[in-house]
Amino acid sequence: MKRLDDARILMYSHDTFGLGHLRRSRAIAHALVDRFKGLNILILSGSQIAGAFDFKARVDFVKVPSVIKLYSGEYTSVSDHIDIADTLAMRESLIRKTAKLFDPDIFIVDKEPMGLKGEIESTLEMLRERGCKTVLGLRDVMDAPHLLEEEWRKKEVMDKIAALYDDIWIYGPADFYNPLTGLDVPQSVTDRLTYTGFLERDMPATEKALPLHIAPGTILVTAGGGGDGADIMAMVLAACEHDPSLTTPMLLVCGPFMAAEQRDEIHARAAKLSQVEVLDFDNTMEAILERVSAVVGMCGYNTFCEILSFDKPTLFVPRTHPRQEQLIRANRSAELGLTQVIDADTAQDVNQMVRALHALPQAAAPSQAAGEIDLGGLDAVCDRVELLLSGAGA
Repeated sequence: MKRLDDARILMYSHDTFGLGHLRRSRAIAHALVDRFKGLNILILSGSQIAGAFDFKARVDFVKVPSVIKLYSGEYTSVSDHIDIADTLAMRESLIRKTAKLFDPDIFIVDKEPMGLKGEIESTLEMLRERGCKTVLGLRDVMDAPHLLEEEWRKKEVMDKIAALYDDIWIYGPADFYNPLTGLDVPQSVTDRLTYTGFLERDMPATEKALPLHIAPGTILVTAGGGGDGADIMAMVLAACEHDPSLTTPMLLVCGPFMAAEQRDEIHARAAKLSQVEVLDFDNTMEAILERVSAVVGMCGYNTFCEILSFDKPTLFVPRTHPRQEQLIRANRSAELGLTQVIDADTAQDVNQMVRALHALPQAAAPSQAAGEIDLGGLDAVCDRVELLLSGAGA
């Protein structure tokens, strides 16, 4: 472990839908404090359940008021009594004041270059004036090129990235996908790009006591945060109800943001199926993934990194709205022979889903695909941080 005396990193995770941004930021923060003594990290998060996760020593978070992203793509306040404009104003003020007081050496922004509705633009400007290094971290896939191009063009995002960021990290390998495909990327931005590889996940340092027994051969069905995960749960339940010979143990993890009525329906249906267990939420999915034999999921970034890390045969049923990120990632993964994929329309056909679930336990694990999977993202991030703090990476 190297030492960085009193260095500070501020991370921004806007967190309006699901768990992806917070869990990615947390994984990066933990890797950094494991590598460097003396480093302190503060995560700005809008997640409603940030406090449900454990954080290592020297990693803390500041909770800003939560905003919910609706399925339509619009935003609303969590509280019905606070106007969205007032909530956004509070968030922007808290972010700026926290950044000023914390006075970081590096500011790492997750996915949204200017933050939710531009809320971090003034903070970026202030921190750069103070000599702070600014980093934009992008997923391996952002969205369909034509949708991302339209969204960023309207907000002049690329020009602002060129003006306000020192480094741009893409959390995937260069040969998997370019998240800026189809965009007019200036050379000044291209020169700052680093492909890190995927962010590997591992078991917690202490053995996790799970709330239920996981039978040998269990298939995990995961919906990430669960806000839009009821459909995939319903597809799996329909297959189990339709075919009595589908006796493979199933564990359905709903996620904390699934609507209560949807969760209740899943529990009621699962109670009639002896091979199906339901878990509402667990804050260390790594402990579950280590024990199961295969996975059915939607192909969010964190789930994808997890199935690569734990080398599990996987069937993806990606969502296509409001973003096509999952669809692009799942199709690219299947093209490389890493995982299986069926589209949501096909999965709605109960016979097709039955066949897919029967075949899944015998499917190839990601490690059996041709070519090596680059899971060195956390090490690459640590290397970049060391360069930035030494001044060599500027």
